[in-house]
Amino acid sequence: MVRRASKRHKGERVDLILMDLRMPGVDGWEAAQRLKSDDRTERIPIIAVTAQAIPGDREEALECGCDDYDTKPIEFPRLLAKMNRLLSPEQADGA
Repeated sequence: MVRRASKRHKGERVDLILMDLRMPGVDGWEAAQRLKSDDRTERIPIIAVTAQAIPGDREEALECGCDDYDTKPIEFPRLLAKMNRLLSPEQADGA
């Protein structure tokens, strides 16, 4: 799925990824690791999302390279605040 998505959007600019942790085939943890280990995608912020929040998921997602974590059902004000923080000019400059 990661390979298919990267081919589909080749050449398009991606500002942020919302990554479901429990996907068929490649789970979100593995997908995040692949994206963060690729020079072309390592700087794209990833917010992990899941409907089946299990203790330790947040920590594991951050260890795998995700930049933040959220649970479903999505509370849009909270998610938008996380997205704004990750897309702020200070974050993009590595501050």
